Amino acid sequence: MAQLAIHKAWKGNGLVQTIVRTSATNLLVMVISTLTSIVTARMFGVIGKGEFSAILFWPTLLAGLVGFGLPTSLIYNMKQNKGGGGDFVRTGFLFQIPVSIIVGIVAWVWLPVWLGNYSADVIQITRWFTVLMLPIILAVNLISALAQSTGNFKVYNGVRLFVPLCNLAGLVALWAVGNLSLHFAALVFLVTSALVMTWSLYSIGDVIRMDWFKGLGNLAAARALFGYGSKVFGVELLGTLYAQFDKIIILSMLTAKDLGLYTVVYALSRVFNVVQMAITNVIFPKVTGMDKEQIIATVGRAFRLSLILMTIVVIPSLFIGRFLLGLLFGEPFLAASNAFYLLSFECILGGGSWILASSFNAMGRPGLVLVRQLIALAATIGLFFVFTPLYGLNGIALALLIGAVIRLIVTMASMRITFNVRMRGMLFDKNDFRFLMERLKERKQRKGER
Repeated sequence: MAQLAIHKAWKGNGLVQTIVRTSATNLLVMVISTLTSIVTARMFGVIGKGEFSAILFWPTLLAGLVGFGLPTSLIYNMKQNKGGGGDFVRTGFLFQIPVSIIVGIVAWVWLPVWLGNYSADVIQITRWFTVLMLPIILAVNLISALAQSTGNFKVYNGVRLFVPLCNLAGLVALWAVGNLSLHFAALVFLVTSALVMTWSLYSIGDVIRMDWFKGLGNLAAARALFGYGSKVFGVELLGTLYAQFDKIIILSMLTAKDLGLYTVVYALSRVFNVVQMAITNVIFPKVTGMDKEQIIATVGRAFRLSLILMTIVVIPSLFIGRFLLGLLFGEPFLAASNAFYLLSFECILGGGSWILASSFNAMGRPGLVLVRQLIALAATIGLFFVFTPLYGLNGIALALLIGAVIRLIVTMASMRITFNVRMRGMLFDKNDFRFLMERLKERKQRKGER
């Protein structure tokens, strides 16, 4: 009977159940990503790990730079126009075709310049990987948004889980046969992503089954999609730059060895963002359409509870983090242990600020997020150029931590000024514990009844 109760709670469609399932998926993704980091670190060593990270970096960066806010806009418009989303889906997907071609040509021409410190072999692999992977990433982003907007979190979580899982399986197979080539490792990532994209398209077939060229003249749908997309694009563009500028700095100012060290400790520190990332991904489509008071109350409670939970988790974890770093990745990676500590705290503060920022997007005010991103990005980039020459990787981590603090402060100040939310109420509300105890009590009662 207990198993039945757990099964029903797990399978429910409510906000809490969806967050729990997405958190579990996030945890699995983080574990798989960590295992993948371990495998590539052991396969290629510190320098080879940095070269492989450089290959994987560019399509991800470029996809973020040319997303034009369409995934978020697709969620918003699909939720606001129930039953009439076909034209939004059609416009979003078809627009990505010329974008992929143009950006692919630009990347092919300029990658030798962008990777001037790397070998010709690495540059050539990066060229092919970027051109072929970019349209896949753009398509997967739209598929994920479409799955979120229709409440199909099975597909959304499946895409996020199956890609790294298949990547890891492919790398282990290469390692088992003794093929430690960057060429084949990149090919594994490309093929597995294409296969998962195909599976996800099949899984949402009912939504995308349409005459793809019938509604191309629907200017109203295009205006709505690109109109909201243009509002959030600035925010997402800055978010991409904020998330990737550290690696751009390393590529331009440091070495492949430094990039190899950094990618390992950065990925390991993201484990602490499991719950907060799940909340951010779930809460935006869930609260969009609610009234202002409901949005602020729901988002605020999620922010406070997640911050408390992750702070409790991170403090003892830091004591064993350095030990695990040496044990799992090898002694050479211990050189970046101090950066790991700084990035762990940055991860929690940054994750919390994104939860709060989701309230602005849900109320159609993404411009407020744009302002805070501009302020934090300007400060962080400036600190990169100050701290990196002085402290190397530790300087980059310190700049990111200060930037996360700035983002959180600006977000809370924006909520105070715009929505008249009390600052103290955003940080602490005794009713949160009552809410949490009531949810636990209800679950216990349901378990007892069954």
